Amino acid sequence: MRIEVPAALAEVQERANGEAGRAWLARLPELAAETLDAWGLRRDGAIRHGMAALVLPVRDADGVPAVLKLRLANEETEGEPVALRAWDGDGAVRLLREDPERGALLLERLDDHRSLADVPDDAEALRLLTGILARLVTLPAPPGIRRLTDIAHGMLDQAPDLLPALPGDQRRVADACVGAVKELADEGGDRLLHWDLHYENVLAAAREPWLAIDPEPLAGDPGFDLMPALDNRWEDIVATGDAGRAVLRRFDHMTEVLGLDRRRAAGWTLGRALQNTLWDLEDGEPGMNEVQRTIAEAVLLRT
Repeated sequence: MRIEVPAALAEVQERANGEAGRAWLARLPELAAETLDAWGLRRDGAIRHGMAALVLPVRDADGVPAVLKLRLANEETEGEPVALRAWDGDGAVRLLREDPERGALLLERLDDHRSLADVPDDAEALRLLTGILARLVTLPAPPGIRRLTDIAHGMLDQAPDLLPALPGDQRRVADACVGAVKELADEGGDRLLHWDLHYENVLAAAREPWLAIDPEPLAGDPGFDLMPALDNRWEDIVATGDAGRAVLRRFDHMTEVLGLDRRRAAGWTLGRALQNTLWDLEDGEPGMNEVQRTIAEAVLLRT
């Protein structure tokens, strides 16, 4: 049965990748059919998708459940199989097979109906996520993974062109972020980072209680990997009545468990706030996102 490309996936791909995205979308049904046939897979459930990939629940010739993930091969996605092979299932979903030419990954099947976003207690969700992160960042990054040092210098190159558009009070916070990145840019670190370890990217599993999915790997300092756990489940932060204090509670817990230098981790978290702000400004947003600003102002207290 020919797959139908989900409209939401098509919209994101066309917006983010332009002609390359449209070309990939046009080939996607054929890529799926070819890969299913080549690997002897049969579909076993409804189509799923994220922002950048199509996911098909499947079973192999022996009836073993898995998922087939098809994504457009580019700089952001090429490191995913490299990282998954390095982790080899330790804290992350296990890679079973890969076809680089088709952009296809065969992964162990997790429970995509249960993520850490569904854990009712915010503190428990954070504890579980931090435990996963602590395992992932123990490894040095394999050769060929993008480097945080290069990302940091790229931000510093962009900042003078984009930040002057910010209102004065936002500019003050953004300039503090720039200063933090300048201080750390040449000391980017060498750990294998996930780069997008938020609560919905940790799914329930059979092999372990929880496993990470969808890495966008980076070689760098673990302090750069804290932001997704700080700015996700934001409603739990707001519900405390003191957002800044709640941010620091999360930040302090993570840095303690990971054994990070708190000042350095704060600097790299400011780097993430700068990165997110630059991306927003490139996309036409009028200013610094209030969540990013709240986090930046809070962690400045740790510098």
